[in-house]
Amino acid sequence: MNRLEITVATTVVMVCSMVCEVATAHCDSIDGPVVRDARAALEKGEPTAVLKWVMPGREQEIREAFAQTLAVRSLGADARQLADRYFFETLVRVHRAGEGEAFSGLKPAASADPAIALADRALESGSAAALSKESAEAIEAGIRRRFDLAQERRKHAADSVEAGRAYVEAYVDYIHFVEGVHHLGLRGVSQKHDDSSE
Repeated sequence: MNRLEITVATTVVMVCSMVCEVATAHCDSIDGPVVRDARAALEKGEPTAVLKWVMPGREQEIREAFAQTLAVRSLGADARQLADRYFFETLVRVHRAGEGEAFSGLKPAASADPAIALADRALESGSAAALSKESAEAIEAGIRRRFDLAQERRKHAADSVEAGRAYVEAYVDYIHFVEGVHHLGLRGVSQKHDDSSE
């Protein structure tokens, strides 16, 4: 992987992380990958496909919820719908807890950020070309926009305290954006890293 590909990939992950905080996580949506796997598991009557979404210490809780859901599903269409919803919510809540994130309910279909949808389509298609291109363009536009604003405000930074503060605000946004992209390229989303590898 070259530097551009690493930067693009890590920026997509950064965008996904920001989306998780701001607009809820992709896994919270009714059409997200966690619920998709849950639907398939319920149809098969076998929970193995969803266990990857939870930490090992919570596996038994999911197995029990799965068994309860299967038992209630047999009571009719309304019971099936209610039981499925219970299982989806339980699974997503436990998954989110494993990420250290809160669960505020399942979100509607198509509520994921476009970047996340693009990332999923790349995996489904087996090619990251469109994802890389769009992400690289987004990074370039983000840097250019912040750079241009900081550069313009820098010209007037000494005119007044207000102009100086406006420059500092633009400068800080620009630096933090670039720093975030750079750190993601080196370390990924987690700030945990092995210093010996740098």
